[in-house]
Amino acid sequence: MYEPIRSKSVHAMAEADFPHRSREEELDIRLAGHLTALLTVTDELRAVAPAAELDEAAEELAAQVTRLRNAPLRAAPTERDADPAHIDSLHHRAHTLAGHAVVIATYRDDEPAMVVASQCRDFHASALGLTAA
Repeated sequence: MYEPIRSKSVHAMAEADFPHRSREEELDIRLAGHLTALLTVTDELRAVAPAAELDEAAEELAAQVTRLRNAPLRAAPTERDADPAHIDSLHHRAHTLAGHAVVIATYRDDEPAMVVASQCRDFHASALGLTAA
């Protein structure tokens, strides 16, 4: 009644040709991505609202990204006025990114990345007037 399948399924063929990464490699890539995004927002904040804490955080973030993957590519910050609403939005974005990095670093049991991301999260939370949790 039904004709038997004579060829491999599309899914089986795709799995054979696709190189797989381990869970640890995927988490390294994801953590490095969140830390790089956090570094980018930190650089933006350094351009519009310079602070010694941001300079130190940028150095530590760059070191962590280099440890996980490669030296991060850093773009020049955009030319923008120090508008308080823009600064708050950057702090909010950085707080969110740092939170994501903390979760992944905790899962990976990566103490150095967890410490840096937690410090960044706490700094941005205090800049926003939030309680650091």
